[in-house]
Amino acid sequence: MEKARNAGSIAPHVFWHTRQVTQETRHRQMGQRAATVWLTGLSGAGKSTMACALESRLVGAGHLAYVLDGDNMRHHLNCDLGFSPSDRQENIRRTAEVARLMNDAGLIVICAFISPLSRDREMARQIIGAHNFIETYISTPCTVCEERDPKGLYKKARAGVIQEFTGISAPYEEPLAPTLALDTSRLSQEESCERLFQHLSQRFV
Repeated sequence: MEKARNAGSIAPHVFWHTRQVTQETRHRQMGQRAATVWLTGLSGAGKSTMACALESRLVGAGHLAYVLDGDNMRHHLNCDLGFSPSDRQENIRRTAEVARLMNDAGLIVICAFISPLSRDREMARQIIGAHNFIETYISTPCTVCEERDPKGLYKKARAGVIQEFTGISAPYEEPLAPTLALDTSRLSQEESCERLFQHLSQRFV
């Protein structure tokens, strides 16, 4: 059976094909319900580290999970994008579309992106679906992130080598009502990971 994907489609003669395998079938087969954990926060807050730790915890417990990391996405699918506001928004849009498809396949997806603007995170929520979107704010203060500076980016931003750097010369809009907020300057990686895992556990039954 075919149906138009949406009324505002750029290609009006492109149709969405409905499959026979339902989400409930995938849930029973995999023993989990799909979700996207969207980790947002400043560079150096611990998003990528947290994403990988959570992925390992989930897989170790027998679940299917995958990390979509901001830097990794720019190596391949999003390698044609720069860091202008429009390119950053497109970076988030494409990633959210990938996460939506992976959720449709039944996977738990962990996205680690600075995603500094509320409107872009809301766009991701709309694409993925609010029922699957778990906004997690890695709320580590900028001063701590700059002290860590694992990639040397803050130093370059202070020297003017990097323009429009989030937290220094570009704004970060804190989530007003995130599902979870985790400050990695106060919580250990193990504690933060366990809180996320326990929140997701309701999707394992």
